[in-house]
Amino acid sequence: MSHKSVVVSLATHQHLSFMRDIYAHHVLEGTGSFEEQPPSLNDIEARWQVRESRHQPTLVATCDGQLAGFAYAASHKERSAYRFTVEDSIYIAPEFTGQGVGRALLNELINECTERQFRQMIAAIGGSNNHASIALHEQCGFRSVGVATNVGFKFNSWLDIVYMQRALI
Repeated sequence: MSHKSVVVSLATHQHLSFMRDIYAHHVLEGTGSFEEQPPSLNDIEARWQVRESRHQPTLVATCDGQLAGFAYAASHKERSAYRFTVEDSIYIAPEFTGQGVGRALLNELINECTERQFRQMIAAIGGSNNHASIALHEQCGFRSVGVATNVGFKFNSWLDIVYMQRALI
């Protein structure tokens, strides 16, 4: 069920604390991130500044004026030949899952990255059982390009990464 008023905008410095809190929830409770300890606000700010310096967008979504989630595109790999390929990340506040926030964020992230002349977007989805994220990416035009099995160990379980890809230009 889609929420009636999801508004997506570019993130600003004032959103970083919110992003840290949502991300900390996902680090501690989920497998979407393979980090095991939530990063500090300073770490979140440093990562945001790197993306900003590389012209990689960070977005926030609000529902009826409440911050509901965020997404960003970051370098897929550091070597210069990869500079036109980005990797997406999407994190939704638990109370806003299943309300169209992820789709709104991913669609706008695709648009922003296309406008900024990136050519490919990669999704590295934590866990083969992350069906919601896999379905979201499929609905937004991504195709499966492979699975790396048992590459992460979190919550006493071995986890896969599902790789999906979408052309932007």
